[in-house]
Amino acid sequence: RRGAAGVLIVHTTPRAGYPWHTVVGSWAREQRMLPRDQKLPAPLGVRGWITDSAATSLLAKAGLDLAALRTAAERRDFRPVSTGITMDLGFRNAVQHLESENVVGVVRGRDNALAREYVVYSAHWDHLGIGPAVNGDSIYNGASDNASGVADLLAIARAAEHGPRPRRSQLFVFVTAEESGLLGSEYFAQNPTVPVQQMVANLNVDGGNLLGRTRNLNVLGEHKSTLGAQLSAMVRRNGMRLSPDEHPEAGRFYRSDHFSFAKAGVPAVSIGASTDVIGKPAGWGTAQYDDYIAHRYHQPSDAYRPDFDLSGAVQLSQIVLDFGRALADVPSSPAWAKDAEFHRAKSVTTP
Repeated sequence: RRGAAGVLIVHTTPRAGYPWHTVVGSWAREQRMLPRDQKLPAPLGVRGWITDSAATSLLAKAGLDLAALRTAAERRDFRPVSTGITMDLGFRNAVQHLESENVVGVVRGRDNALAREYVVYSAHWDHLGIGPAVNGDSIYNGASDNASGVADLLAIARAAEHGPRPRRSQLFVFVTAEESGLLGSEYFAQNPTVPVQQMVANLNVDGGNLLGRTRNLNVLGEHKSTLGAQLSAMVRRNGMRLSPDEHPEAGRFYRSDHFSFAKAGVPAVSIGASTDVIGKPAGWGTAQYDDYIAHRYHQPSDAYRPDFDLSGAVQLSQIVLDFGRALADVPSSPAWAKDAEFHRAKSVTTP
């Protein structure tokens, strides 16, 4: 889009939100993409990552300082700098054409008019499969990311099917290939089973709560639409509170499937547990989260653990179910904040 032939992302753990071995686990394997729309520009020929130390050394050979360039790039008047560095690269790729599935179910609403509108719940069912072995283990289980979210959504769907029917319909979307770049949700948003204009909200679950019941709730996209205020009012009645994104520098709103719905114009949030765990000392939840990111996120060690506290999963599932039902019953639909980048995006139509 800016004339680039390729891009290398300079990795630092604070900015990425995860360590270098997570990058290796995700990228040192076959990569997937959707069939290209011939109307759109071709994807970049080179896309990858480079460590901060390697980038520093590389730029130093051209007489440039990475730290100084990074500081300069934070100014509005920054312009790209030509490094004078060239690369001669060659690749031999084996291309396969594969199919995977998005799994969709619906619970019809009771109101003849509003049943044509949908509250959409989503969770990705994929993980990384077989990958580079770590300590002799090459199976990337994805227990937290995102078998826990899928289990939550299955429980929510079952409760929705057997519970009181709200006025609007409820759509449950289990998407594939999230770990390959949100491909399943992107495809679904472009090829929806119901018109996007009839989707009033998306509630995404990516990583359930396996730590135990919490006093707070972490929501990505809280201030981008009216969904944040509506959810905040609901959980306050239950003695809970919403917490702001604990790691905004990691850009997490743009890294899960709700982003695909947001780009299509559907007000969307991702709802997950936070770290103020009931019955645990202050800081315990944060330490557990940091340990997970450092040692198990996108690693074979993200596997079932006997110390999972499923009371947190029950709490989170009940909150998402109650919120979805409330949205499906109120007369008005959620709306984007006027300053949200997705405010005018709801233009995708069903073929």
